[in-house]
Amino acid sequence: MKRCAILAVTALALAACGDIEMPEGGIDNAALLAAGDDTANWITHGRTYDEQRFSPLDQVNTETVENLGLSWFADMDTARGQEATPLVIDGKLYLTTAWSKVKAFDAATGEKLWEYDPEVPGETAVKACCDVVNRGLATWGDSLYLGTLDGRLVALDRETGAVKWEKQTTDPEMAYTVTGAPRVIDGKVLIGNGGAEFGVRGYIAAYDAADGEELWRFYTVPDGDSSDDPEYLQKASETWFGDVLGSENGIGGGGTVWDSMAYDPDLNLLYIGVGNGSPWNRAYRSPGEDGTGKGDNLYLSSIVAIRPDTGEYVWHYQTTPGETWDYTATQHIILADLEIDGAERKVLMQAPKNGFFYVIDRETGEFLSGKEYIPQNWASGIDENGRPIENPEARIDVTGKAAMVMPGPLGGHNWHPMAFNPEEGLVYIPAFEAATIYEPQADWKADRARGFNVGFNLGAGDLPPDLGIRKQVYGTVKGKLMAWDPVKQEARWTVEFPGPWNGGILTTGGGLVFQGNSSSEFSAYNAKTGDKLWSFPAQTGIVAPPITYTVDGEQYVAVLAGWGGAYAITADGDLVNSQGPVRNVSRLLVFKLGATGELPAEKELAELPLDPPPSRADAQTIAAGGTSYARYCAVCHAPAAVGSTVLPDLRRSGTLQSKDAFLAVVRDGVLKDRGMVSFRDSLTKDQMDAIREYIIFRANQDKDAGVK
Repeated sequence: MKRCAILAVTALALAACGDIEMPEGGIDNAALLAAGDDTANWITHGRTYDEQRFSPLDQVNTETVENLGLSWFADMDTARGQEATPLVIDGKLYLTTAWSKVKAFDAATGEKLWEYDPEVPGETAVKACCDVVNRGLATWGDSLYLGTLDGRLVALDRETGAVKWEKQTTDPEMAYTVTGAPRVIDGKVLIGNGGAEFGVRGYIAAYDAADGEELWRFYTVPDGDSSDDPEYLQKASETWFGDVLGSENGIGGGGTVWDSMAYDPDLNLLYIGVGNGSPWNRAYRSPGEDGTGKGDNLYLSSIVAIRPDTGEYVWHYQTTPGETWDYTATQHIILADLEIDGAERKVLMQAPKNGFFYVIDRETGEFLSGKEYIPQNWASGIDENGRPIENPEARIDVTGKAAMVMPGPLGGHNWHPMAFNPEEGLVYIPAFEAATIYEPQADWKADRARGFNVGFNLGAGDLPPDLGIRKQVYGTVKGKLMAWDPVKQEARWTVEFPGPWNGGILTTGGGLVFQGNSSSEFSAYNAKTGDKLWSFPAQTGIVAPPITYTVDGEQYVAVLAGWGGAYAITADGDLVNSQGPVRNVSRLLVFKLGATGELPAEKELAELPLDPPPSRADAQTIAAGGTSYARYCAVCHAPAAVGSTVLPDLRRSGTLQSKDAFLAVVRDGVLKDRGMVSFRDSLTKDQMDAIREYIIFRANQDKDAGVK
């Protein structure tokens, strides 16, 4: 392989190299700054600090992609959602899997080099709103950095997988989780966390790459006592009302930084995406004197620019002021230079959950433009100041009435990374359409011990399958791959999918866009036209984004396959998925031109019969069980107990046949090591019995409706 030795490294010298040798001692600041010129490797989450996920590699192109074949694959040992972006460094591929495990392979042959299991306790799963996923690693020197589901930051030796140090970055007594990939800037490891649905207070922090010492912490929301807060939080406190934050029985306010980051080294600005409020319903989170929602609640649902060396606040732009629909701004952030109105602008682009595509000046935070990229009904547009023009009927925290709002809490675009092709000037968005019925919960109160706690009735759509309103809601669900022109703010082309929750994007200098989808297919499209040029039957839904790299002059394309994540565990039932069940077969798939590898024969999907005991409970018991189910169970086992193919379908559970067996799981926690913790401290025995009766009732409903 052609190599360029790095001695006195400068960006100019690196720009002349295609395959760049890592400097002695491992990854350094110069290597990360020059990642865009290094076509052999993939050394940071979005390939480059600007998170464009564009590779100039063109050996695989619109003419040759038809010859792309499976070079090697590796089966994973975690049959849960797989969301990671692998890293490739000097011919070795490193990736994370569900349950925060790490594996290393020879990037050309697939030989397993080492693996690491942080042994995350199974009961941690109940703290995770959206599956036990992990999105990847960061690297610095000769180390890899991993955020674990239970909130640890772990430094591993890149050669052996041995632990160098680990640091608990969250309060283990709180329902914090870490699923996002860290980033490293000049020897500082940056990581946020999740948990807004469980009453935590969001922040991002920086840790010394050498020993894990915390260097700074940036909180995204005030804590109720602003007297000692920095100025940016004192300003934020003026946009919050009521006394919920920081009170003895209060909540954290949310605003978790659970995924997106991007960095501009010229401006020395780190851009973070901030999540939703806790609870979602602003009427409870920030009530005015009349009890309705009030205030913008900074810095929820915002893009915030900070200094990575100190954590100093610089500017913010709030995409959804006073958010109340789980409209996070944690979705992928891309930096680019675009010509707008005849002038070149340094911009930041984002397609957050709320359905609008934003172009922001990344130097100042000035709003440049914003247009809806998918149908939505919560706002009629965005005014010249960048503030949404809201539909009053969608403002359910003010009306107190139920409403069907689009997008729903999974958004028009979720965590799945977009990609920007500078040769085409297009952003490729893994978008989808889905509405949700939001109904305020009448008896809500702040209670961190309760678990998933959002201020809405999560059972609002739990109606039998033959009733129109449920079909109306789920009939809105579809998926799209969109090529979006960020200057004209319009779609150049669109590919429609039968289902949502399709994978992240890679685009290349070969004129291609790669994406996996929920139809268990991995495909390549013409970046200019959207024509499908190649596809591979992956045997499982793909949600993770692909990468590309070279070894010995050959280009490879890799993707981690495995169905899972928020949609898969909350809505992927046989009543709501038009494609039928999507299985999880977790594998790393690696392709190159001329390869002829094959996957093992696809196994039959095991189907448990829908054969519940008769439903004999009275209507009051079933209703009470449905309420408890919606609050405690639906986040993992889907609303209305429709089931999924990732977690057990409770309608088909053998424990329905026996109260004692059901209590052994729900009360006694016999399956806690597999993620099903005891709810002894949250539910009474009568409530548990009522949940079982509700599930039996729902199972009989669906059996009578013809579900097999």
